[in-house]
Amino acid sequence: MTANAGPEKPNIRQVASIAGVSHMTVSRVLNDYPNIRESTRRRVLEVIEELNYRPNLTARALATQRTKRIGVVIESAVEYGPTSTLRAVEFAAREAGYSVSSVAMRDDDSMSPQDAVDHLTAQGVDAICVVAPRSSSVSALRKITIGVPVLVIKADSDPTFLTVSVDQQFGATLAVDHLAELGHRDILHVAGPLDWLDARARERAFHSRVKAWGIRERPIVVGDWSADFGYDFARGVSRLPDYTAVFAANDDMALGLIHGFHEAGFSVPDDISIVGFDDLPVSRHFLPPLTTVRQDFHALGVKAVDVLRAAVEGQEIPQRTKIAVELKVRDSTAPPRRR
Repeated sequence: MTANAGPEKPNIRQVASIAGVSHMTVSRVLNDYPNIRESTRRRVLEVIEELNYRPNLTARALATQRTKRIGVVIESAVEYGPTSTLRAVEFAAREAGYSVSSVAMRDDDSMSPQDAVDHLTAQGVDAICVVAPRSSSVSALRKITIGVPVLVIKADSDPTFLTVSVDQQFGATLAVDHLAELGHRDILHVAGPLDWLDARARERAFHSRVKAWGIRERPIVVGDWSADFGYDFARGVSRLPDYTAVFAANDDMALGLIHGFHEAGFSVPDDISIVGFDDLPVSRHFLPPLTTVRQDFHALGVKAVDVLRAAVEGQEIPQRTKIAVELKVRDSTAPPRRR
């Protein structure tokens, strides 16, 4: 030993010796094998804690052919929904003993789906999760031989990939039903970019629900998710429109609409009611506070990691379920005034 060498780190054989078991038993405890006597598992874990033993992850990966790492491809690292989903996946993965490596796609196409997959597989990920995908990216992924389980967070089932999602269709249904029950019979939808699968799911559900209510089906307005878009659109309205309510595909655009209508001389909700989608932490502080659809990103992250773990570890994959949404009714919606 050299003069500046630190104390020798504990190893798996020391843990086994003190616990009175074989090193294979220690390995099985570390890898959460089910058929271990509870008293043995507890004794091994106590020794691990006492020695402050940290397993050699590289050695474990070689032995199990797993790195316990999930790769995440995220289409946009600036929008609230995608970043919230990424954080939820990271939290759920950490709770399950996995780490996460992420790579963000860019609007300028400087990173292709192939580049993103190559970046993650070079790190030896056990599985890949695709967050907030565009239809073009999913189509590109179908052409790539990836070699690990892939889960796409999207509303519809998929013949190629595992899927989980928030119930986008029901969220849009709640928004339309709320406005219709207030008495609105002419509702405008400001959609997100329709290459985004979530935006498309909300747009389809909107059309389906207004048809069911017998509400006028007017052309939608396709936005870009930004508050600036909502503001510019509403600021350009020169007279009180025929529609009495707007369902915006996210809260950012809803915020811009509230601001723009105010500057154009119209009151929310007296002249126009507005519903958003996401429930940003600040949405309850808008003026007026925003009625919106709340997505449970924590539950979405847990479900995504559960499905990927099952696929990686050869377990039965949990039944596909959509994560429930909730309508948060606040002051941006009211019955329409007679015109």
